[in-house]
Amino acid sequence: MNNLRLKSLFLFALIAFSSCDSDYRNYEAISSGLALENRIIELYGSKAELIQPLETDYLLIPSDINNPITEAKVALGKLLYHETMIGSDAMMDEGMYTYSCASCHHVDAGFQSGLKQGIGDGGMGFGIRGEARTKNAQYAESQLDVQPIRTPTTLNVAYQQVMLWNGQFGAVGPNEGTEGQWTAGTPKENNNLGFEGVEIQAIAGMDVHRLVIIPEEIISSTYKALFDAAFPNINESERYSKLNASLAIAAYERTLLPNQSPFQRWLKGDYDAMSEDEISGAKLFFDKAQCFTCHAGPALNDMKFHALGMRDLEGEEILTVIDDATKRGRGGFTGNSEDDYKFKTPQLYNLKDVNFFGHGGSFQSVKDVIEYKNNAIAENEIVPNS
Repeated sequence: MNNLRLKSLFLFALIAFSSCDSDYRNYEAISSGLALENRIIELYGSKAELIQPLETDYLLIPSDINNPITEAKVALGKLLYHETMIGSDAMMDEGMYTYSCASCHHVDAGFQSGLKQGIGDGGMGFGIRGEARTKNAQYAESQLDVQPIRTPTTLNVAYQQVMLWNGQFGAVGPNEGTEGQWTAGTPKENNNLGFEGVEIQAIAGMDVHRLVIIPEEIISSTYKALFDAAFPNINESERYSKLNASLAIAAYERTLLPNQSPFQRWLKGDYDAMSEDEISGAKLFFDKAQCFTCHAGPALNDMKFHALGMRDLEGEEILTVIDDATKRGRGGFTGNSEDDYKFKTPQLYNLKDVNFFGHGGSFQSVKDVIEYKNNAIAENEIVPNS
């Protein structure tokens, strides 16, 4: 009897202590998450300030007042974004119908290029994440449509007023007062249309990346019904145009929102969505590490430009000469020397599938970037320490 009682007491103690240990761990997780929640509320007033809308909540997604998002417009833009048949201004016959927006903004590469330097016309193949796209041997380097800087993502563009690393596309926000730089005969001239950056990039990108909309071909294809649904109030004589195709692509791009990411789910109340390590990292991010000073809002970015001394594209694999204006970043666009070597703050979502970081792709991981910032030694010697 005594042995039975002893065993019972031991079993009870084991259960009790195990329960306490489990409760303690749960308490730690809850208290850690609560600390993060309180810090976010302290910074922004509410967690809601960081929450992204659903991709179908068109009225809640930031949009250009001159290009309201509609379901029909998004449906058209999604197809055109991936449509190689509009890749019909290729430099060589071998390149005809072999590229689209998605060639350099690959879905499985976080809507960036799977290569350090994206290739449109003149490229061949794709790979799982765009990493297997290569130069077509029939093309001379001067004929290639390649990026002189790492391809920026189309993810979270709804939260960007101006586009590209130097912010040259867009007629609003940071670009107010830069009208003197909207040079006639260059892609920057499109800013005079008055749209925000997402729309201007889509419009300019048509010509830059050798994409063509031929009204007669649209009218004789299944795309006619899609254009009719997307732009019912535009006269038919103007409906099947490059401009409207670009506006549809821009509307689709604005719906590319990582609203089901662990952090977004956590913000919405799913406190199991992030691990304890991730919560600890978030506490550092929004506090001591000061990451939030540049990476804030629903896309974890800002509309400012910073000179961090990162390298430009370089190496034997680079397929084009990098011009001085590109190397100067924001200063290459504004002409203001105080803007030299400054590049736009990138968004921080869906980076697991990204192979290159920094405007010159000189880093291979997020950890590399963090270590670089901690070391505070510039890669690019021509960038002043100041």
